[in-house]
Amino acid sequence: MEVTATVNEKLIMSTEIQRTILAGIIGTAIMTVVMMLAPMMGIPKMSPPEMLSGMLGMPLIIGWIMHLMIGIVFAFGYTYLFFFKHKIKDVWLRGAVFGIIVFVFAQIMLSVMGMIFSMPKMEGSMMLIMIGNLIGHIVFGMAVAKTAGETCFASDSCETKAPKE
Repeated sequence: MEVTATVNEKLIMSTEIQRTILAGIIGTAIMTVVMMLAPMMGIPKMSPPEMLSGMLGMPLIIGWIMHLMIGIVFAFGYTYLFFFKHKIKDVWLRGAVFGIIVFVFAQIMLSVMGMIFSMPKMEGSMMLIMIGNLIGHIVFGMAVAKTAGETCFASDSCETKAPKE
């Protein structure tokens, strides 16, 4: 019996990791589309991949890869570190709250990175850029929450945890 439980736990963990990676990719893709469409709504152009590659003096493809990897890392944060997510029953609200947390963290990291690397100059209203950025991160959080589904490893209070045999 003990061996079966261990195999089940490994299978659940493997599925959880795959779903988390997929959630990061989907969330980042949807956020990127929203940011690309933002100029059509009067919000200044925002391109995290361009900003990342520009700061590091790397080709744009490296900026895209970094942007995608950052999205996957944040999705793992949702799955394994967002401890109070089970207290928020609505998946869309849970995702929006997570997106706001990611937005705040991203702004702090941008400030720190701005002290280390030369940042590209922002074009347009800083307030509109922040609003667009916030919307993008909320959409990211919602996509990650919906794609990742119920995750149980950050909290023992999750009822959907696989039963031990």
